[in-house]
Amino acid sequence: MYAERVKEKRGVAARAGLLTLALALVAGFAISPAVAQDKKAPAAKPAAAAAPAGKEAPAGEAQSAWVKLCEKAPNLTDPKKELNVCLTHHERLDGNTGMVLVSAAIREVEGQDKKALMVMVPLGMALPPGVQVKVDENEPVKLQFTLCHAAGCTAEGEASAKIIDEMNKGKQVVVAAINLAGKAIGFPVPLTGFDKAYAGKPVDNEKYKEARKRLMVAIYKRQKELADKAKEDGAKQPETKKQ
Repeated sequence: MYAERVKEKRGVAARAGLLTLALALVAGFAISPAVAQDKKAPAAKPAAAAAPAGKEAPAGEAQSAWVKLCEKAPNLTDPKKELNVCLTHHERLDGNTGMVLVSAAIREVEGQDKKALMVMVPLGMALPPGVQVKVDENEPVKLQFTLCHAAGCTAEGEASAKIIDEMNKGKQVVVAAINLAGKAIGFPVPLTGFDKAYAGKPVDNEKYKEARKRLMVAIYKRQKELADKAKEDGAKQPETKKQ
């Protein structure tokens, strides 16, 4: 087991799928240790099918539409000025815990021609192999992990015009990672609505936060209901007779 440290080249990082648009403009981040062989990830099967547009997500999951969020962030080269940073992102949540199962985003920073493709997967993935992002049957794109935090690990790379065009026209993107057991896992993300969100105007941040707050409250109530039911079921179980 060994520790891996990754430094960002452009000094701009963001966490997709959080309550607020968390923007961290730092030179580098320490990330968690990982055990893995540095090998190319084999083709991965989706861990769970994403819910089609207009239908309910699988039990225990919560779907979120693609949404564009913009916020001001400090300018490293001129602290007196701020940059406008936008994320067009999608996340899939565990409906029982509120944890992000997978998220994907395109990040745009004011004054920069290059855009970033960002994905976040749960903790417990091998870091050295990074992840592969594949839109439908197109060639996969490899990304390296840049940051791990309590919600998961984020990988990113340049979002070329080619990958953005594929996402605009595509049906689904699959994020493939390798867990610590060396098994490839696929995290599907539907692309329905990406094109409109990416080309459109950002949503109101306050309304977005309020909507997400309501979602978290609903998930909390579900957690309590499940805990109460488990407690009730446990109380109904006959006591084990002493041998």
